[in-house]
Amino acid sequence: MNTVPSQALPEAGPANEAIGALRSEIDQVDRELMNLLNKRARLAMDIGRLKQAAGLPVFVPERECELLERLAEGNHGPLPDRYLVNVFREVISACRSVQQPLRVAFLGPEFTFSHQAAVQHFGTSCRLTPQSGIAEVFREVEGGRCQVGLVPVENSGEGAVGASLDQLMTTRLKVCGEVYTPISHVLMSNEEDLDAITTVYSHPQALAQCREWLSRNLPQARVAEASSTAAAARQAAETPGAAAIGAVAAASHHCLKVLAEGIQDYSYNTTRFLVIGTQDVPPCGQDKTSIVFLTAHRPGSLYQALGELAEMGVNMSRIESRPTKDRPWEYAFFVDLQGHRKDPNVAKALAALESQVERVNILGSFPVGEMQS
Repeated sequence: MNTVPSQALPEAGPANEAIGALRSEIDQVDRELMNLLNKRARLAMDIGRLKQAAGLPVFVPERECELLERLAEGNHGPLPDRYLVNVFREVISACRSVQQPLRVAFLGPEFTFSHQAAVQHFGTSCRLTPQSGIAEVFREVEGGRCQVGLVPVENSGEGAVGASLDQLMTTRLKVCGEVYTPISHVLMSNEEDLDAITTVYSHPQALAQCREWLSRNLPQARVAEASSTAAAARQAAETPGAAAIGAVAAASHHCLKVLAEGIQDYSYNTTRFLVIGTQDVPPCGQDKTSIVFLTAHRPGSLYQALGELAEMGVNMSRIESRPTKDRPWEYAFFVDLQGHRKDPNVAKALAALESQVERVNILGSFPVGEMQS
C-alpha cells in the first residue's frame, strides 16, 4: 500500500487552515446568495401578481433571452458563459414557478430526448406533462391545459419531422421559441456484452441515426421499432437478449448496463425543437421568423416567391417542402428567415411575398436558439 512520505505531513496543517478559511468565505457567499435569490423570488412574485391582474402570460421568452444574453456579456469568469447561463436558467425557472407554475406539454414519455430538451429549456421547476404523440402536444396547448408545448421539428442527420410540420400547417398556435439538443445515443441492456444481443429496440428516428453502427457491430441482431426510446429501454429491461438505443438517463432509470456510448453515425447529431404557444413574441434583437406558404401551379412561382426575400436582403436559413393534405400533389413550403417579422426589411419582404403566393401564414417570430455542443 502506498503511504504519504513523512516529510509531506507537516504541510497538511497550514493547508488545512487555509482551506478552512476559504470555506468560511464560501459559506458567507452562499448565505448572501440565498438571501439574494429569495429577494429575486419575492420580486418575481410581485411581477406575477401584476401579470395575473393584467392577464399577461407567465412565460416571456424575449425577456428571458435578453436576461441570459446580458449575463453572458457581463461575465468575466472564471465560470464559462454556458455554465453561468445553465445556473440562471434554473434560477429563472424557480422564480417563474413562484409566479405561477408553467405547464409544458412534450412528446413523452420521460427519459426521452424530448424530455431532456424540455428540462434544458424550461428548467426543472416547471410542470412537464408527457404526451403520447405530437398531435396531442398541440391539442394540450390549444385546449389551454398547458401554456406551452415542445415538439421536434428536424434532426441534423435525418431531416424534418413530418408530424410536426403537418400540425403547423393547420394550428392556430404560434412558434415562440426553439431549442437545439445534442443527441448522443447509448446501447443499453441487461446483458453483459454485444454477443448476447439478439434484438435491438428503439424509436425509428433513433434506429435511423445509428444505422451504420448497428450494421457494423450487431449484424446478427433483429431491429424492432418502439413508440419511443424510453419505451424501448423498458422493453429491453423486460426481455432477455434485448438491447435498446436511447438516452443514458433511460438506462439509469431502468437499471440497464451501458454497453456502448455515442453510437450515432454522425458526431454532430442534433435535434431542433420548437416551442409552441398562444402568444406573439416581441423582438429581442436576435430573432428568427418561421413561415409556411403555398405557391400557384405555374412555372417559376417558387423562384419568384423566394426572389422577394432576396430583393429585401432577408436571409433564408431553411426551406422544407411538405405535401398538403387537402390538395393532392401540391406542396407547402416551410421557410425560416433571419430577423423578426416587425423588422422593416422582413415586414416588406413578407408583404411582397404575399402578393406572389396563394397563401402565406406567419408561424411566429422568436429568439434564436443557442446551439449546444
